[in-house]
Amino acid sequence: MPITPEQQAQIDEQRASPRPTLRAVSPGMEAHLYQAHPVLDHGLVRVIDYMGDDAAITQAARVSYGRGTKSVSNDEGLIRYLMRHWHSTPFEMCEVKFHVKLPVFVARQWIRHRTANVNEYSARYSILDREFYIPAPEQLAAQSTVNNQGRGQVLEGDEAARVLDILREDAMRSYDHYEAMLSQDGQQGLARELARMNLPANIYTQWYWKVDLHNLFHFLRLRADAHAQYEIRTYAETMCGITRDWVPFAYAAFEDYRLGGMQLSAKGVEALKRRLSGETVTQENSGMSKGEWREFEAAWG
Repeated sequence: MPITPEQQAQIDEQRASPRPTLRAVSPGMEAHLYQAHPVLDHGLVRVIDYMGDDAAITQAARVSYGRGTKSVSNDEGLIRYLMRHWHSTPFEMCEVKFHVKLPVFVARQWIRHRTANVNEYSARYSILDREFYIPAPEQLAAQSTVNNQGRGQVLEGDEAARVLDILREDAMRSYDHYEAMLSQDGQQGLARELARMNLPANIYTQWYWKVDLHNLFHFLRLRADAHAQYEIRTYAETMCGITRDWVPFAYAAFEDYRLGGMQLSAKGVEALKRRLSGETVTQENSGMSKGEWREFEAAWG
């Protein structure tokens, strides 16, 4: 269960106490405030606070007061121009703070994005809950034979059952030992900061993650991609839905130019021009490596 009844009561109380403000608000984001969006088996994403909206991006781009003087026909057109030409600074005017509950191994991938402010639940101070990520059977897969960091064929039957049993048994056993080692019930035991070393990477942790919109888009471009690991991708996809409601013009431009677009190298541009002129272009005469050529063919045939 992502949240407890006590946490839900706190969320309901917060949402029942609106306050007037003079700052810009996004109706789409207001609907998400404090709401817990379930992810995986015990995880969640919820918005704690945010700043700015689509208008904040265009206001910063024009460096003006209020709506300013419009040098582009409309806000949506300006936002698309900014995204198309990689003018990132105006997107940094918007910020969001998420509360995320996630498995430790996902957190270790996530923290590679070093452009956010993070405060994580402390296992030195508190005892972690007995909650572990156990994949659904359809997410159990063997190592890919073509990608050293990806998944291949899905496990089935007895093999899937064997792996699931190992995951559950190891998680429960390690937590039993964690509890047994702690300094409690009159025994001397280990300090929490030492006892935690025995816990598996699929135990859940929590953090507050605050990031500006430009760096959030960078995170989502990588982690909502079809090639990203499934577990972190589920969080990114949930955050995509929230961001779409928060800044609809900016998200639409991001989806068009980043998520749905692709970047070509100078060699790729030249190869495409040669093809359009009727020339037969192969990997050997394109100047591209085999890997780049495979990616080029995947996109352009």
